[in-house]
Amino acid sequence: MKFSAQEEYGLRCLIALARKGMGESMTIPEISEQEGLTSSHVAKILAILRKSGFVASTRGQSGGYALAQDPKTMVIRDVLEPLGGRMFSDAFCERHTGILNTCVHETDCSLRPLWGSIQQAVDDVVGRYTIQDLIDSRIETPTIRLTHNRMATEATEDNLATSKK
Repeated sequence: MKFSAQEEYGLRCLIALARKGMGESMTIPEISEQEGLTSSHVAKILAILRKSGFVASTRGQSGGYALAQDPKTMVIRDVLEPLGGRMFSDAFCERHTGILNTCVHETDCSLRPLWGSIQQAVDDVVGRYTIQDLIDSRIETPTIRLTHNRMATEATEDNLATSKK
């Protein structure tokens, strides 16, 4: 599972603007230099973020890009959507039909629940945080919780059965 470079760089551009402050602007070359990105890539990302209402642009000598929203209200999930979209959506199955027009597992899919569960987990995390949370380093360190590991349970049962013989 991967997040795209566009999503990563889009978040970095927003963080750079947010650190500058509301009402303050930065030029494409300033963001490019600060983030180590090409100017053309920054321009492309800022165009997406402008069309999505996250940044505003001003032309002229003192122009540039500034936040169009308070970073406290910019939810990461909402920012990622125009930059790359969801990993799994209803259209996912339509795009992965193989050589046929429809997937052979359209009515009995063993994978759809897995992809849906993963998407829900991602949505839960990126829906919990804002750009301001990223700036303030308020992201929780993840803890891995195994509620039920079927393979481990079966292996343990097999070991117990073998040791009793």
